[in-house]
Amino acid sequence: MLAMKERAARYQDVLDAPEGLRAEILDGELVMQARPMPGHDFTQTGMVGLLHPPFQTGRGGPGGWWIVAEPELHFGNRDHRTLVPDLAGWRRERMPVIDAAARYPVVPDWVCEILSPSTARTDRMLKMRIYAEVGIPHLWIADPVTRTLEVYTLRDGHWTLLGIHGDAGEAQAEPFAEVPLPLAELWLPEGEG
Repeated sequence: MLAMKERAARYQDVLDAPEGLRAEILDGELVMQARPMPGHDFTQTGMVGLLHPPFQTGRGGPGGWWIVAEPELHFGNRDHRTLVPDLAGWRRERMPVIDAAARYPVVPDWVCEILSPSTARTDRMLKMRIYAEVGIPHLWIADPVTRTLEVYTLRDGHWTLLGIHGDAGEAQAEPFAEVPLPLAELWLPEGEG
């Protein structure tokens, strides 16, 4: 992770970030990260594959959600807070249409961060706090290395851990508890990556 501190960050810095780097502004500080490793990508793709059919399209589940990979979220002043979670979801009654510009001013109903060795500290120390401050009701932290899924809900402005699910079996995790998630499909097979 590379933080730029010579001057105050501006949204233009996000737009001007070098190709291959993901840029965010966390409380006024520009943070750039390299593209993730295969374990991270595998977990992100697996999560979309498990959640999209039942929750976005309604195949095998209730539908009624938008599930988006790496959306650019604007929380107020975009020069102060422009975040890019690994995944985010919105209930369609709160956000009926997707913004064609792929920038989202509507606070998501759920976010998921997938840990990498280079991002774990930022995800846990900065982004979790910001997500609580803006009122995102549900947060998942997926760790491809430990093969665990942490499920949080926001209560009185603080994260409450609802459960930690291991590398196998199924998890019924809020806000998607209607459909059990086969956890083994989220992790790169042993010995790969």
